[in-house]
Amino acid sequence: MIPIFMPPEFSPSPQTLINFWLSLLRNFGPLFIILKFFLLIDLRSDTVTRPTPGMMKAMMEASVGDDVFMEDPTVNELEKKVHELFGMEAGLYCSSGTMSNQIAIKCHTQPGDEVICEREAHVYIYEGGGIAFNSGSQVRAIAGDRGRISAQQISNAVNPDDVHKARTSLVCLENTSNRGGGSCYDFEEIKKIRKVCDEKNLLLHLDGARLFNALVARKESPGMYGKIFNSISVCFNKGLGCPSGSMLLGTTSFIHKARRIRKLFGGGMRQTGFLAATAMYALEHHVERLAMDHAHAKQIAETLGTNPKVSTILPVETNLVIFGLIPGKDPKKFVDEMKAAGILLLPISETSLRMVTHLNVDSSMVDKVCTVLKEIR
Repeated sequence: MIPIFMPPEFSPSPQTLINFWLSLLRNFGPLFIILKFFLLIDLRSDTVTRPTPGMMKAMMEASVGDDVFMEDPTVNELEKKVHELFGMEAGLYCSSGTMSNQIAIKCHTQPGDEVICEREAHVYIYEGGGIAFNSGSQVRAIAGDRGRISAQQISNAVNPDDVHKARTSLVCLENTSNRGGGSCYDFEEIKKIRKVCDEKNLLLHLDGARLFNALVARKESPGMYGKIFNSISVCFNKGLGCPSGSMLLGTTSFIHKARRIRKLFGGGMRQTGFLAATAMYALEHHVERLAMDHAHAKQIAETLGTNPKVSTILPVETNLVIFGLIPGKDPKKFVDEMKAAGILLLPISETSLRMVTHLNVDSSMVDKVCTVLKEIR
């Protein structure tokens, strides 16, 4: 082999060294692929995180049993911990946020009902048409403010008691809003929405895929939400960094029904305590650190604001940055330029792109992202 060395007077930057070694490894097949994977800065989603060493240790040491028989001690402990955290009666561990949302909607509705949500809500546009397929219900999609709908809008959207109309039975909110750029609801507005639901005899479900981001950003408590909503879905595989899993919360009778529907949907898992252990670990170690992700997102947004290619940036409240390019600039080319620099981001429409900060993106990586954004003109 030819020895690889550099003269002592040569003091390259860390990124120059990375580029140097990558250029040498391009012909080494799998080794290059593996190294490149770990050197990429992946901002496509907060679902791309890898378990931390502490989380892996928790998985390996987890006590497990058959969860369909309700005999997995780690799952039972997690369900108890989360429902008590939110001040609700019971919880059901599910494989994903989509599953917990769809179970809740199935529990709350009858075929032919109508569900009110924002027009870009995850339950409506990102869950495979599940409201129609799984529950036989239709959607009244409302144009809100960055993914958030108001009590007045909901009141106006409720159908009258008329045999020609679908029966409005459920309202779904999403906090934070994915397509709203991680926007958070004002809790006072949520209370107004609860009042409308009570007056109109509607149930209220929360898609809380990134609810912990909202809690940290707004300095709110889980118990505030447990008092308001009939059901809550809380994801562990977003900002909390778990490989999988979501918790559905509600009354004891609701969760009893939800457990049956989970089985009907093929969601009964057996020795799933290995996954539940990651959620237990994340709740202890990964909640408060979400503030760092929020700070990183704001740093990236500030730098984006100086790039002449960027036309719009949604206000950044949590860990999502959604921005648009000026007319004539191709989002795909922008994505390719960033990828060439080792940074992955996600186009979410013909004009908009998204970056999401998470626990696998540290401050030095954010600095590199900002440097690249300044260079791409």
